[in-house]
Amino acid sequence: MLGVDEVASRVGSFGFRCRECGACCRRVAEDSNLVIVSPAEVRTIMAATGMAWDEVAEPYPDFIDAGNGGAYTLAWCIRRTADACIFLRDGRCSVYAHRPWICRTYPFMLMDDDLRVSECPGLGTPLSLRGAHDAAADLCRRQAAEAAEEAGIRVVYRRATVPPGKRAVIDSEGVKVLHD
Repeated sequence: MLGVDEVASRVGSFGFRCRECGACCRRVAEDSNLVIVSPAEVRTIMAATGMAWDEVAEPYPDFIDAGNGGAYTLAWCIRRTADACIFLRDGRCSVYAHRPWICRTYPFMLMDDDLRVSECPGLGTPLSLRGAHDAAADLCRRQAAEAAEEAGIRVVYRRATVPPGKRAVIDSEGVKVLHD
């Protein structure tokens, strides 16, 4: 895994400043604004908004056949309208202080020892050393949080049973049967 200083150097070489345009929150192609969230992130948003789980999150759309007429997926996503994240209101994020890691670190993502950069109008804007370091620290925390969630899912998955004919989400907290 990369250290914060190495990530900061890489982020700084791209430059970035959020233009608050909301483009990353809007659907411009199929699943372009699909925001995967952990159970902890869903609970944080629930606490901040008073919304119920199924008002905040929906199952990741790709299901795997469980072999018994049931199916499962391994992630949750923030709910979306036909054209945007449900929390995009008047061009602004209504849960900004509680936004998920993906949103907090966009347009950057760490994959092993590689910094991935998504398309964004804010790229190329000079970034201070402090700004690059802060972004890098968030990216490293996100990578650690995602690794912990993945490890939790693996533990649950080993003993998971999807009820016959049902759909479920297997996450780090357990098997959550969906009530369609």
